[in-house]
Amino acid sequence: MSFVHVHTHSEYSLLDGAARVAALVSRACELEMPALAITDHGYMYGAVDFYKTATRAGVKPLIGCEVYFTPHSRLKRDGKPQIHHLLLLAKNNDGYRNLMALVSNAAVEGFYYKPLVDLELLERYSDGLVGTSACMSGIMSRSIELGQVEEARRWAETYSRLFEPGDFYVELQEQGIVADNGVSQKQINVELASIASDLGLPLVATNDIHYLDRADATTQDILLCIGTGTTLDEEKRMRFSCDEFYMKTAEEMSDALGEYPEALANTLEIAQKCDVSMEFDKVILPVFEVPESHTTESYLRQRCLEGLKARYGEPVAEETLERLEHELSVINEKRFAAYFLIVADFVRWAKEHDIGVGPGRGSAAGSIIAYALGITNLDPIDNGLLFERFLNPERTEMPDIDMDFDDERRGEVIDYVRRTYGDDKVAQIITFGTMKARAAVRDAGRVLGYPYGVPDKISKMIVEDIKATIDSSLAQSADFRDDYQSSPDTKRIVDAARSLEGIVRGEGVHAAGVVICRDPLHWHVPVKYDTKGGAVITQYDGPTVAELGLLKMDFLGLRTLTVIADAVRHIEANHGARIDPDEIPLDDDATFELLQRGDTAGVFQVESPGMRALLRDLKPTTFEDIVAVLALYRPGPLNSGMVKDFLDRKNGRKQVSYYDERLKHILEETYGAIVYQEQVMRISMEMSGFSAAKADKLRKVMG
Repeated sequence: MSFVHVHTHSEYSLLDGAARVAALVSRACELEMPALAITDHGYMYGAVDFYKTATRAGVKPLIGCEVYFTPHSRLKRDGKPQIHHLLLLAKNNDGYRNLMALVSNAAVEGFYYKPLVDLELLERYSDGLVGTSACMSGIMSRSIELGQVEEARRWAETYSRLFEPGDFYVELQEQGIVADNGVSQKQINVELASIASDLGLPLVATNDIHYLDRADATTQDILLCIGTGTTLDEEKRMRFSCDEFYMKTAEEMSDALGEYPEALANTLEIAQKCDVSMEFDKVILPVFEVPESHTTESYLRQRCLEGLKARYGEPVAEETLERLEHELSVINEKRFAAYFLIVADFVRWAKEHDIGVGPGRGSAAGSIIAYALGITNLDPIDNGLLFERFLNPERTEMPDIDMDFDDERRGEVIDYVRRTYGDDKVAQIITFGTMKARAAVRDAGRVLGYPYGVPDKISKMIVEDIKATIDSSLAQSADFRDDYQSSPDTKRIVDAARSLEGIVRGEGVHAAGVVICRDPLHWHVPVKYDTKGGAVITQYDGPTVAELGLLKMDFLGLRTLTVIADAVRHIEANHGARIDPDEIPLDDDATFELLQRGDTAGVFQVESPGMRALLRDLKPTTFEDIVAVLALYRPGPLNSGMVKDFLDRKNGRKQVSYYDERLKHILEETYGAIVYQEQVMRISMEMSGFSAAKADKLRKVMG
């Protein structure tokens, strides 16, 4: 027989789901189920991850959410709200958009204890949705449990009117649960089926999956304890009353609910009804207002020409104009013109309001357009920077410009962007934290009831490496392995921690990420209220937001810019001299003497003891030497002897040589050493005839 699970919680039901997305999809494949739903509690965090994973595996993804329904107004704020579960699935793309809007509204405007959905919100956004009455926490099941069968019937009638005919299902589950008042699930199912029959409503069978296999029930219990701050041996704590909430086979579902064959069959009907298609790698840029006489592209060109004249004077060199035209042709073909105008606008605003702005870093410094618009302050031609390092014509993804702002005033720039494009079109970006090996050991030990010192001691045996896992640490550390094999307590804690390791533990706000949208954000991504910081944030993480084609910017707060801004203000106040940091020359002898002494405590990126020692050895005499130092101070160059070779060449202890004289003009500034990724690109272009785009592909692979 065939069956589809349409009520499924993944690890994205944070600390209330032990089933990982990839494992759920893999198991659905094993069971030859044609489709699978994701219906996490209250939010849609994992929807895109699930969609992509399921689609790749040939399993039809059903996108949904088990929302928190309140029979009162979601805006009511007196006393703890009455909350029930309600399951919603997107039937089509309109339904997916409505589901995002509904979940977003609940998580922002309706957040009170939980993201609340009420009848008004359901009426507004029910188009394109399939609804089910949910689990024993649904208002229909709870009413029957309390002996209020007519109340359950009234809610069935109310819900059914919200959805298209045939799109509200009465949900049946059977995990052998008996409520505190002695009413069993079987009894509730009889009443639910009777109501459905009387009202002509379809039934659907589900198992309310929270974990993959029966054996994972313990992991689920531990997660609940982590989430509620309790231990396994506490009597009065939240717990599942059985180990039946796993991904059952079709046969097991038939054994549980075989007396309702139509409920089993209707899972396939729902799967056939639901068909959402997500689009990736689109370009959804905000609208940038330009003068009536211009298009976005022509206005960008005008602004760039004005900027080049300001940077280089008149006339602008032919080589520079050719570089501009080449970059514009690529950017216009990809429809990215508005992107640069948007960034230039908020950078201009920040500078006009005396907010410290970084000179630009990363690959964006390779664009002469960014230089002309004042986004970056390093001349890409003088510094040998390649545009293709920033925006390869063969790449489809949005370019990426990271902007640094005065740490204490970064929020003002974000507020300006909100005012410019609208509160409903701008949000910060969510991040998800997964349980690392050490945290998993500590959490497992606490939940299992051990004193803090026991799991803490075990956690310290985990190898000190950001990529270290419990298994890799057991393989590498003899002490850890011996303790695991000899101590029952260590084995118990470590085995429990293994099941937690890597699972999504919680959410936070990305330190820098901001998304700016053309439309209300909930048309493209669900949003929520960050209860810790008060900002509106996306429910999808940064890479997902970018994949969906939205403009994602990093507004980084840099403490160094705050220090510089403070210094400028103090100098003006104390000495009457107004200093512009951008006008400080890059060939100042006193500055190089300071660097040669390694007297750089508090100087961004060159303040560590190792970096200061390197500066003393190198004795930099040019700006290019400083750039090289920053590129070389990485584990790879330091461990390979590359840094010593560079120092010897710079200081005349070793002869400068080139593999081929044709490379001299590329490697001369780094004394014959290949230090930069741009040099890799130029060498492949010079020696192998690669195009800049092909050279960028080589660079990316080597990187």
